[in-house]
Order: sequence, then C-alpha cells, then structure tokens
Amino acid sequence: MNRNMMQQAQQLQARLAKAQDELAKMVIEVSSGGGAVKVTIDGQQNIKSVKIAKEVVNPEDIEMLEDLVLTGIKEAIAKSQEAASKQLGALTGGLKIPGLM
Repeated sequence: MNRNMMQQAQQLQARLAKAQDELAKMVIEVSSGGGAVKVTIDGQQNIKSVKIAKEVVNPEDIEMLEDLVLTGIKEAIAKSQEAASKQLGALTGGLKIPGLM
C-alpha cells in the first residue's frame, strides 16, 4: 500500500467513527395505535424506551397491546436502519460493509 492509500484509509476510518458516534446520539421516536405505544430508538438500533398509554392496557385484550408494541418496535428499527444507511452510505459510496449497516 502506498502512503496516499494509507492516508485515505485513515481518513475514511475517522469519518466512519464520527458517523457512528452521530448515529449513537440520534434519537428516533415512533408511535403506533395513534400514539398508544411510543418507541424511542437510536441510530444504532438500540431501543431506548417503550411507553404505553394507560387506555390501551386491557387485561381482556392483551393481544392488541402486543401487536401495538411489536408494530412500534418494527417501525422504529426500520427507521433507524434507514437513517444509518443514509448516514453511512454517503461515506462508503453505497458499499455494504459488514458491521456498519
């Protein structure tokens, strides 16, 4: 490897580290059931919180609550992955690098 390639690799590594740090700080909020369930996740797909409105807690219909929570989590993960793809895709030129996306 020549010196120029090493410098470019180091610069890319620094930019990727910065992008990953920004993703960790990113906060994405998603709601399902018209706001009955709210899920907060970061840009690295770490779920930070799940909030459930009292009105939807019905012991007679647990399945509905389970569906709302599952829907919220799936949507939050999808939005987080989309944000990560945009953030890191700009740096990698669209390459799928294992462990980054």
